[in-house]
Amino acid sequence: MKHLTLRVIVVTSLLLSLKAFAQNVTISNPWIRATVQGQKATGAFMTVSSKENAKLVAASSPIASVVEIHEMKMDKDVMKMSALPNGLDLPAGQAVDLKPGGFHIMLMDLKMPLSKDTTVPLTLTFQDTSGKKTQQVVQVPVSTQPPAGQSMGAQHNTQHTH
Repeated sequence: MKHLTLRVIVVTSLLLSLKAFAQNVTISNPWIRATVQGQKATGAFMTVSSKENAKLVAASSPIASVVEIHEMKMDKDVMKMSALPNGLDLPAGQAVDLKPGGFHIMLMDLKMPLSKDTTVPLTLTFQDTSGKKTQQVVQVPVSTQPPAGQSMGAQHNTQHTH
């Protein structure tokens, strides 16, 4: 009986600490760019805020075989896109914008076209400074434009391969 009680206490404590960390991360204005028939990649965009220093380290979705955290930046006179294998830093108390032409989540090898006014589940994995990982599932609306108040950024060509 003691061992069962101890296990319940340990599991409950772990779940509460994971829930507490997940509550430290806020997602606002999420959207995924709609696709056309035959298009195999698109981007997901949002604003992410964390009360504590953390990282967005992974993302996944049942509608894409490959989901990566990406960055677009100028290298000399050429805009280049690359995956962020170590994740995206989320400084405490600062909003980090994932938007076209900057940081974003790339959904590749899409399993179906994404139509405007539908939603897509996106699982985001965060890591705190102690290395603990938590996941947050976001139901992301599909749109041809960002929500009101969010910039389009640079135009993003989603017809690329990796």
